[in-house]
Amino acid sequence: MKLVERDHPFDVLRMAMVTAAAGEGAGVAVAGEPGIGKSALIAAACREGSGIRVLRASCDPLSTPRPLGPFRDLAGEAGFSADLAREPMLSEICELVFRALRAEPTILVIEDLHWIDAASVDVLRFLARRVPSMPVALLVSYRDHEIGPGHSARVLLDDFARLEQLTTVRLAALTVAGVGELLRSTALDPVRVHTLTGGNPFFVTEVVKEPDLPLPTSVRDAVLARTVPVSPTDVEVLQLVACAPDRLDDRALPALGVDLPTLRRLDRTGLLIRSRDGLVFRHELARQAVESTIPPGGAPQLHARLLAALEQIDPPDPAVLTHHAVGARDSARATRYARAAAQQATSAGSHTEAVAFYRTALTHLVGASAGERADLLLHLGFEEYMTNRLNAAIRTVSATFPLWQEAADPRGLATAHEEVAVFEYYNARRRQAEEHAERACAIAGEAGPELTFGQARATRGYLAYMRNDFDLALACHDDAGRIAETGQDQPLAIRTRLVRAAAALSGGDESARASLAQLIEAARNHNLDELASTGYSNLANLDVEQRRLRDAQHVLEQSLPFTDERDIPICRQWQTGVRSRLHFARGRFSAALEDADFVLHGDGMPLATVWPLLVTALAPLRQGTVRPTPDPLDAAWDLVGRIDEPLRRSAVFSALAERMWMTGVPDDRVIQDAPGELARLLDVPGTSWAAGDLAVWLARLGLLADPTVTVAEPFALTLVGQWDRAARWWHRAGESFAEAMAWADSPITADRVRAVELLDALGAVGSADRLRSGLRRDGVVAVPPRPRAATRANPAGLTNRQLDVAKLVARGFTNAEIADRLFISTKTADHHVSAVLAKLGVGNRRAVVVQADELGLG
Repeated sequence: MKLVERDHPFDVLRMAMVTAAAGEGAGVAVAGEPGIGKSALIAAACREGSGIRVLRASCDPLSTPRPLGPFRDLAGEAGFSADLAREPMLSEICELVFRALRAEPTILVIEDLHWIDAASVDVLRFLARRVPSMPVALLVSYRDHEIGPGHSARVLLDDFARLEQLTTVRLAALTVAGVGELLRSTALDPVRVHTLTGGNPFFVTEVVKEPDLPLPTSVRDAVLARTVPVSPTDVEVLQLVACAPDRLDDRALPALGVDLPTLRRLDRTGLLIRSRDGLVFRHELARQAVESTIPPGGAPQLHARLLAALEQIDPPDPAVLTHHAVGARDSARATRYARAAAQQATSAGSHTEAVAFYRTALTHLVGASAGERADLLLHLGFEEYMTNRLNAAIRTVSATFPLWQEAADPRGLATAHEEVAVFEYYNARRRQAEEHAERACAIAGEAGPELTFGQARATRGYLAYMRNDFDLALACHDDAGRIAETGQDQPLAIRTRLVRAAAALSGGDESARASLAQLIEAARNHNLDELASTGYSNLANLDVEQRRLRDAQHVLEQSLPFTDERDIPICRQWQTGVRSRLHFARGRFSAALEDADFVLHGDGMPLATVWPLLVTALAPLRQGTVRPTPDPLDAAWDLVGRIDEPLRRSAVFSALAERMWMTGVPDDRVIQDAPGELARLLDVPGTSWAAGDLAVWLARLGLLADPTVTVAEPFALTLVGQWDRAARWWHRAGESFAEAMAWADSPITADRVRAVELLDALGAVGSADRLRSGLRRDGVVAVPPRPRAATRANPAGLTNRQLDVAKLVARGFTNAEIADRLFISTKTADHHVSAVLAKLGVGNRRAVVVQADELGLG
């Protein structure tokens, strides 16, 4: 296709390739409607990049995308097909592709993102964020009107809109003059053709091919005019190719009876090209036009011929076979291949596609036993859980209850109740979760295998642990532990020990922390990824709760990448919520709000949103900025009512008390209910930190009757009037806001002035203003003025990325070393370092190194 009116987008692509050839990558997304010329533009640009390796693949319009389809297609050419054959984890695939692209200047083209699978999106995002450190021009294309807010490619396209080295160009329809340029060799009227085609270059080109014929009324007519010279038999071959939108594999041609003379005749139509070891239509619109000629009832026969031919090819591709089995209306094969494709998708970390394939398998499951249907539903429910579709997962697995009963399978029934218990808990429905866990224990205890009973007891014990009911938790895990030892079941043994260690640590036994860390490593070594990630989640949460903030940071630096590598988004969401709380405690408000926003606006489990809701409510309050509506504290209040756990409920009481202290607006929940909540909390093991936080806020409001309550050390110091010791404790812990508030609790004017200065330096101007008012009311004249925004150091304004950079600066890394570690260009590292120095209010990077602990970067 001749390029017309495409000078600017062509220059953008050419510049990306020039940059790649020079050793620093760039990315361009080309968007537009079908036929607008995206592929033609990219092909022309690739020809300009002579001397640079070109790797080109497309996503296919299968009903369910092939997991990692485009990367499987280019694996041989890129040199990692042998590694891909062993079905590595998604993180390994990312590294394989990264290494292959880093080896030499490359133009990587991935077309038709509107048909992409979720795992390929993850790989492309991995690459897009590392483009500056690779000699790669990353070129992608997509139909913008087919990618809505919920499309898996949306996050990748958001990266193209946001990241510095990536850009997006949108191709517009041709003008009348542009159409006239394409019609130059004909006598056709540009105005009339422009009206007919809407300026779509593909349609115009099809018209140009037969300028002597009457103008067609549609693109379909223009394409089908190319088939007039060939026989009905050849048209049927075209229809076979149209039924194989990914490609018609070369190796299937003999089985389909397609010989060389046939291929020569079809080549003369100009409709087909060869791509990736097979035949495809030159354009998707052409495929659709030919597909529309298949008579009613003819498509199943064509798919059946293709299915029979493709089954003879080794290795089989279950995703493609599923497509044709569905098209052939062959239910038995559709179920079999869809199930195999789902398992392959799970191995590849394509849980979204796994859900789609399991649903296809279920749709075509005919004549199966109740047990077989229930087993398939159980797999589907787990994948829905992995993709954060908790309500769907609950419905799916609940549907197996009558099936397991019909199949007289207590093991299956107990397992289903146990899974629903987990899903309901993450869905913030504790009562329902406990009922299902009890039911699982009862069923397995009566008739199920002993191991199933042990697993059910472990789940019941975990729910009890999360409610600080340690007696029940330990009793359940004693049962589970005995069964694990008897049956030599290593996963259950690690699971029970892990929860026991977490309970001991929660109860104040700090020596249990080392045991918990060792069990996480054991889970990783046994490839128990979900269990290891759950262990990380609990360890990080306890470290923050008990103010081991630096330890918590180190745990999260290990665990968050682990959730990405193992594709466990539900744990990533939880741990990001924990990191939000950690940043908030250290006075990093921007980073805390960034993480809170990720949790609150992502699809996922309500259980993880408690702390993000509190951060979203309190950070603006402390900073003195506009508070969000609707009130996040109301949402948190409703949520903890359903979760019914003492630690989360007391955290909301503390937040309500802080807001009452800040605004002076009475809150009946604080005045009437919080003192009783504190009294109950003091009798619950593992709550001394939460109780201390609530007690101190109640004391500030004059609502604490007894300051000698037994709570964690820094809170107890404040309550008995040892504010200086409390402040120094918080300083050593790195919790800057608590340090400032300990000084604020002192009756000594100098201490209160110091608190104002610390809060101002932290960016907690709202809290500082509250103290300023109190000082003026008490007649203090020398109250520090509110700092001007222009001169205010603002460590609280560091984003997560800037925190990453700041920590590396604090460790003495150069900009080049920072760039290498964070997969960014040196120029980008320079920019980040400058922003970090400005926000920290220091003159040079050496000051960051010297003041690392003081700045909370240690």
